[in-house]
Amino acid sequence: MLRGLRSRPTVRVAAGLFVAGLFWLGYAFRVEPDRLVVAEYTIEVPGWPTAANGLRVAAVGDIHGGASFVDAAKIAEVVRRVNEAKPDLVIWLGDYVIQGVLGGTFMAPEEVAQRLAPARGRLGAFAIIGNHDRWLDSARVERAFVQAGIPFLRWSEARIPVADTALHLYGMDDFELSPGYWPKYRLTMEEWLRIRPTEPLIVLSHNPDLFAYLPAHVNLMLASHTHGGQVRLPWIGSPIVPSSLGQRYARGLIVENGHPLFVNTGIGTSIIPVRFGVPPEISILTLRGDGKAPPAERRPDP
Repeated sequence: MLRGLRSRPTVRVAAGLFVAGLFWLGYAFRVEPDRLVVAEYTIEVPGWPTAANGLRVAAVGDIHGGASFVDAAKIAEVVRRVNEAKPDLVIWLGDYVIQGVLGGTFMAPEEVAQRLAPARGRLGAFAIIGNHDRWLDSARVERAFVQAGIPFLRWSEARIPVADTALHLYGMDDFELSPGYWPKYRLTMEEWLRIRPTEPLIVLSHNPDLFAYLPAHVNLMLASHTHGGQVRLPWIGSPIVPSSLGQRYARGLIVENGHPLFVNTGIGTSIIPVRFGVPPEISILTLRGDGKAPPAERRPDP
C-alpha cells in the first residue's frame, strides 16, 4: 500500500516531464524555426572614423531558400523587415541555397537572388559566397546575384564613401581548413590582405573560423554559417556548432585581442529543421569608434 502511494507522485512527475518534453520538441521543430527577430547591436570598432559613427549595417546570412519555413513568403518578410530598419548597408553573408534538409525543397539561386533584390541600404547591398553555394556552383550563384543587381564580393573589394571618409568591404571566398583547400586559400588571402588601406577595412567571410587568421589591420569581420548551433541550451550553450573551434565563434559579438567579430545566426536551418534558443535573426549593427587605434599585434592562430 505504501509503495503504491509513493509511486503516484513519481508517475505524475514522469508524466509531467513527458508532456513538457513534447511541448518543447514541438516548439523547437514547429515554432522557433518559423520566427523572425530583428536584433539591434552596437559595436565599438577600433580605428573607426568619427565621420562614420552611427553607420547601420543589416547583416543576414544562411537564408537557405527552400529549407523548412523558408519559402517565398518568408524571404519577402526578411526583405520587408530589413527595409523597415532603414540600414545604410545590407550585407548578405552567404548560403542562399540548401543542399539537404528534412522537409526542404530546393530553391534555385536565381530565384533567391531575385527575391532578395528589393532589400535596400542607403549605401547599397552586397553579397558573399557560402559553403552550400560553393557546393552547388560558386560561379552560378555569383552570376545570379549580379544579374539581380546585387554586387557579389568573392576575392573582391568595394569602397564605400561615407561622409568625408570611406570604408572598404573585402569579400572572401568560402573558407575551410581541409588539407587540400586551406594552404592555397591562405596564400590567396594573405596576398589579398597584404595591402593595407588607410581607411577602415571590414572583412566579409561566411565562415567565422577565418577570424583567427586575419591580420591585425582588419577593423571588423562579419560572418554567419554557424546558425548559432541551431540549439542553445541553458548552462551548456550549443552542443553542436559547425566549426573547428567549437563554441568560440558560435554567435553574436566576439572580441579577441581588441578585434571585433560579429556572427549572425541566420534565417534557415541545415540538416535538421530545428531551432531552440537561437531564433532566425536579422542583425542590425550600429558601428561606432572606440577612441582607440587598431591593435598592432596579429591574432594568434587557434
